[in-house]
Amino acid sequence: MDFDFSDEQEQLRDAVRKWVDKGYGFERRRAIVAAGGYDAAAYGELAELGLSGLCIDAHYGGLGLGPVEAMVVLEELGRGMVLEPLAALWLAAQAIERAGQDTELQRAWLPRLADGRALLVLAHVERGARYRLDACRTQAHLEGGQWIVSGHKSLVPIGDRADAFIVPAMAGQTLGLWLIERQAKGVQAQGYQTQDGARAAEVRFEQSPAQLVSSDGLQTLELMADIGSASVCAQAVGLMELTLGLTVEYLNTRKQFGVPIASFQALRHRVADMKMQLELARSMSYYASLKLNAPSQERRQAIARARYQLGGAMRWVGQSAVQLHGGIGVTDEYIVSHCFKSLTQLEMTFGDTLHHLGEVSQRMQETAGVFA
Repeated sequence: MDFDFSDEQEQLRDAVRKWVDKGYGFERRRAIVAAGGYDAAAYGELAELGLSGLCIDAHYGGLGLGPVEAMVVLEELGRGMVLEPLAALWLAAQAIERAGQDTELQRAWLPRLADGRALLVLAHVERGARYRLDACRTQAHLEGGQWIVSGHKSLVPIGDRADAFIVPAMAGQTLGLWLIERQAKGVQAQGYQTQDGARAAEVRFEQSPAQLVSSDGLQTLELMADIGSASVCAQAVGLMELTLGLTVEYLNTRKQFGVPIASFQALRHRVADMKMQLELARSMSYYASLKLNAPSQERRQAIARARYQLGGAMRWVGQSAVQLHGGIGVTDEYIVSHCFKSLTQLEMTFGDTLHHLGEVSQRMQETAGVFA
């Protein structure tokens, strides 16, 4: 099997890396965090590069590229700790693309998402759900031919800045997906900043008018969660690469007893372990992205395996970097503290490590039952 990237994929990586290095440095990121965790100008720059439409069908003005290209882009955005939620928009676009063939909903939203004129995000997290996708208390019902949704969603990416939300809700005993605009009646969004400095919101829907996206919501939601998990893996690889590079640079610069501390054998062993965890994570991130088009059962099992491996790697690399830096590693002025917080946040996005270990165990039992 050929794991080399094509020339076009390498050119895409180079374009994103150049933007990250020249247009999204650490000082700009700190300024964005201080201003609230989201910068419309930075998102506009990503849209100008064509990245907002990367995974949207070319019929609607997107580039129509696949999971591998998305992984390449997200690795570089992870390396730059970019706060703007590009992956969240791709998830929401996937839900609309699966709604049918050239529907009114697709014609209304996909071109605007592709060129960066609109922001649409998934709002699926509920308090007490513990990462379960089928645990949903938000309700939807028909009223005079109009769908009405009521409920409360947490940790919605840029929920107070997005134009609309993809919202899972129960219609009787069936989980469906609805699109609700932020300016619609009964929608209240309370924004705040997350641990890594990004922006999220608590969003409440009180008898809010909605458009049906999918009546088979659980299957689509599982796919969206798996795409989100693969996105987390790709971002984490880029971020761990940055963290390791900063740690090696520090060890080669910091001197003790008149020599660089990189010459100390115990510290060299720790760095070697960080590198090993990074490369294991990289291979599992590739595995996750390549399995996104596999059948549902195979895809879900692969994603859970990848997230379990990545969860341990993120924790090891982040904690080791802080320990090897010493006190400076936890100061806000130094970039490694931001790397650590971002890795911590990513590890809990779309399910933490223990949740995915449980998923791996459950699916192994199901497979064993089939062959028993």
